[in-house]
Amino acid sequence: MFERLDPAAYELPDSLRRELLSPSLVVWLDHVRANVARIREQLGGDLNRWRPHVKTTKIPEVFAELVRAGVRQFKCATTREAEHLARVLEAESVREADVLLAYPLIGPGLARLGEVAAGHASVRFSVLCEDPALVPAIPNTVGIFVDVNPGMNRTGVPLVDAARITAIARAAGVRFRGLHYYDGHLHDADLESRRRQIFAGYDALLDLRTQLAAADLSVAEIITAGTPAFLTALAYEPLAALQDAQHRVSPGTVVYHDARSEEENPGLALQPAALVFARVISKPAPGIVTCDAGSKSVAAEAGDPCAVVLGRPELVARTPNEEHLPFDVTAGVEPERGDELLLIPRHVCPTVNLAEEAVLIENGQVRGIVPVAARAHEVR
Repeated sequence: MFERLDPAAYELPDSLRRELLSPSLVVWLDHVRANVARIREQLGGDLNRWRPHVKTTKIPEVFAELVRAGVRQFKCATTREAEHLARVLEAESVREADVLLAYPLIGPGLARLGEVAAGHASVRFSVLCEDPALVPAIPNTVGIFVDVNPGMNRTGVPLVDAARITAIARAAGVRFRGLHYYDGHLHDADLESRRRQIFAGYDALLDLRTQLAAADLSVAEIITAGTPAFLTALAYEPLAALQDAQHRVSPGTVVYHDARSEEENPGLALQPAALVFARVISKPAPGIVTCDAGSKSVAAEAGDPCAVVLGRPELVARTPNEEHLPFDVTAGVEPERGDELLLIPRHVCPTVNLAEEAVLIENGQVRGIVPVAARAHEVR
């Protein structure tokens, strides 16, 4: 995997390598920009069809790259992300941005979102809802998308429960924005099987839209497809052909890319842009070396191997411990203690959330060391 990558495109300045503590998160802005350009190509040049989920990127300086590229619609998962994204949009003098907090907030979370919306009046905010009884608790300045459960069984109203979906839309009134349908559970390695499953879901989703229209409820926007499904969603012609509704896909991992996405979207040719810099710290047994990037710096919830070593396919990661990641050396010369490794995470989104700071690289030079400001959660 990633044999196509040129390790020279990830060279770090010697001055940084001598001083950088490990493990550290490093983000290559040149690769971020290349990935955004690649997604623009997949969208036929129309960035209006993209509502990227910034739960992946977490860094305001990277939010700004998306804004400068022309993205104006976003998803986020936390009120902290919403706040930092709104600040960037205002700093970039954007006046028609649209941010969906794609999570069914309740209680104080809704109040906090109302505060964020009130503090950033130039940004249009919305939230997910799955219960008509909760609509009155959503601040009046916040729009409402119905969260539709496509079978993932994480959140949302079951797709077949048109009556409840209709009730939410009616309760929302003029604040009803549309349907949110995250089909993130469809990871079938057989691409044709995955395509059939995704298309069947979209057939049912458009049937639901027809039922809402019959009830005099207009669906202005339909949001589908995170990273695993977005290419298939773009290939589903009925969504692209909608005349009186906007369809948007919402992949966010594509900005940084990772090993799991490389498996799921072969041929997309994105560049890993957020890697973990690590060092070999131990050679505990013949054929095994250990680096200092364990599960507290590289996310491990997506299965093994949790990371791939750039330019070193013979190093195969074992299951990590909290502060240790051992590798089987399957060929060649074993690395020595102190050797530097760049790890491409299997799942980059939670990996970024583990870091408090990131090194930004631009044109082979250090642009800065910045906080991963939108990581974690607010408590009040």
